Amino acid sequence: MKADIHPNYREVVFQDLSSDLVFKTRSTVQTKETIEFEGQEYPLVKVEVSSKSHPFYTGKHKIMDTGGRVDKFKKRYGK
Repeated sequence: MKADIHPNYREVVFQDLSSDLVFKTRSTVQTKETIEFEGQEYPLVKVEVSSKSHPFYTGKHKIMDTGGRVDKFKKRYGK
């Protein structure tokens, strides 16, 4: 393997802005913000969606009834 081509992993805190979920993991992402987490200072990455706020994982996932929509359109605008 080539030397010095792999990114350096470090501990980073991710914060879900819509649900206030905060978790620590390792990442190569670069950020200028920091946060106090579990008594230590870590880089902070703010995300819009995580497993706590995504509709698929929360059970609020809606299945679209495309056949019903077409029938509704034909009923409304059909001859």
